[in-house]
Amino acid sequence: MKLSYFVKDLPLKHTFTIAHQSRDVQDTLIVKLEDASFYGLGESTTNPFYGMTIANMIECLEEIRPIVERGNWKTPERLWELGKEVFKNNPFAQCALDMAAWDLFAKQKGKKLYELLELNPANIPLTNFTIGIDTIEKMVSKMKEVDWPIYKIKLGTENDLEIIKELRKHTDAVFRIDANCAWTADQAIAYSAELSKLGVEFMEQPLGKDDLEGMRKVYAESKLPVMADESCIVESDVKKCHGLFHAVNIKLVKAGGITPGLRMIKEAKSLGMKTMVGCMTESSVGITAIAHIAALLDYVDMDGAMLLSHDPAKGVTITPEKVTFPKGNGIGAELIEEPIESN
Repeated sequence: MKLSYFVKDLPLKHTFTIAHQSRDVQDTLIVKLEDASFYGLGESTTNPFYGMTIANMIECLEEIRPIVERGNWKTPERLWELGKEVFKNNPFAQCALDMAAWDLFAKQKGKKLYELLELNPANIPLTNFTIGIDTIEKMVSKMKEVDWPIYKIKLGTENDLEIIKELRKHTDAVFRIDANCAWTADQAIAYSAELSKLGVEFMEQPLGKDDLEGMRKVYAESKLPVMADESCIVESDVKKCHGLFHAVNIKLVKAGGITPGLRMIKEAKSLGMKTMVGCMTESSVGITAIAHIAALLDYVDMDGAMLLSHDPAKGVTITPEKVTFPKGNGIGAELIEEPIESN
């Protein structure tokens, strides 16, 4: 068994701004696992908000290398357990390794990942397309550039309602809004009444992740369903969100990969909450992995590769009409260019 990794810069079509950060380029780490016959790819982007960098992800991967390359693990779940201590403070790096392990494992079994998981791709919900914070004119322009049936609108400005009212003039699409922790409880409740009249489906993470009292109030009084994002990072957070949110947005990168992501989806469903898996502006490697588990979900946010001006990989193709998977087994994504650097 061999472990290697590649660093990639992912240039964005447009500056991507949310309530607490802005970027034009997203850097990412792609992990490769190889046995004598097959290879698997996984991915994790960096994120300054969570303190995740290329350097600290590589440090964790080098620490786990002896365990990985000894090959004393037969399943992705077993490798994930073996790496728990190493990755306890870096789920992003664990996600990339776990994703690669699932890709390799499914290829070894001669199946696509969704087949291995006994999922029907016909049940995949349509992804939303994300519009980052910008001037209203530029947000309208981005929306017209990609005509899509569902938009996720990033908010957290002084004129949030004005933005939605103006965007609504230009499309009949469903809106989902994501405040990324920017509002107070009273704002969220007041906004929900207005947003419910403007074709908004739900509000994602309106308050700061630690504002539990505020979320209880919003959960009880909001005119729209509320979805957790920053409040639902790892497995133990799912239960904490019950009674505060109607749904959870699980990011595989934040959670530590497909292995815990599947458990989180199952637990949320058992608690009566709706589920979503979201992306972190990954290339087609990470996005294709999300697509393979998307049939489990009520909602999905897998538009990351669609936001890139250059994608170093190829994989799933997404249109409003259908999701088309690559022909190969496993996750099936492939790099289409030589890595910038590797190990």
